[in-house]
Amino acid sequence: DVPTANTIIINRADKLGLAQLHQIRGRVGRSHHRAYAYMITPPASVLTEDAQKRLEAIELLEDLGVGFTLATHDLEIRGAGELLGENQSGQISEIGFSLYTEILEKAVKALKAGEVPDPEAPLNAGIEIDLGIPAVIPEDYVYDVHLRLILYKRIAGAKSTAELDELRVEFIDRFGLLPEPTKNLFQITELRLLAEQIGLEKIDANDSGAKLLFGDKPNINPARLIELIQTSPGQFKFNGTDTLSIARELPPDARRISEITELLQTLSEQKKAA
Repeated sequence: DVPTANTIIINRADKLGLAQLHQIRGRVGRSHHRAYAYMITPPASVLTEDAQKRLEAIELLEDLGVGFTLATHDLEIRGAGELLGENQSGQISEIGFSLYTEILEKAVKALKAGEVPDPEAPLNAGIEIDLGIPAVIPEDYVYDVHLRLILYKRIAGAKSTAELDELRVEFIDRFGLLPEPTKNLFQITELRLLAEQIGLEKIDANDSGAKLLFGDKPNINPARLIELIQTSPGQFKFNGTDTLSIARELPPDARRISEITELLQTLSEQKKAA
């Protein structure tokens, strides 16, 4: 690092990494003095494909503040590594990517709030919903598996029906009309949001009926539940103190989601009215 030097010659630049070239090139040139970096390489015909990409990237990135763009090019050239494979060190391969990111997010939130993360505290597993109908993003609708994973996470992370509506519009704009399994996925996510408001922990449904498992502090009017059971004893009944059973045939398609949603909306409306 010579402050008075304005020229650097890098021999066999094809052997160096993109970040190395960027750092070495920056060793010359100060303030208003123009600097020159000459990179000597063999003929392009004998260079590897990655080496050519590195040299093209370093040639194009000449503006100030190009560090992030350069890092992105480096990631594209070298790849992101093996995050979940056998060569991955640490525990992520043991617990899975989703649980790993959930634990990491919980720790980051605690640190931002000035708290000490508690690794022994139970994680919020969310509401378990099994309606026995397909609710996926099909491969022939979104071909790229990584993009599908991102879209799944965005849907699962939606905090309101308004966010889901915006995602629907985006899906249709990018990929075309929603297939039935993807429509089901959005409707089930809306059902999950409603179930969280009511305080449900699990919804399990099939062709012959459904079971709703309530948490410790359900946000509903108990009198409304009792009224529901008394007026339709053949369809609704309580198993124990926390499970509402629906004993009737349910449609095998999206109408099943609609019927359960209407039931939860009724309980929620009655709670507000009370």
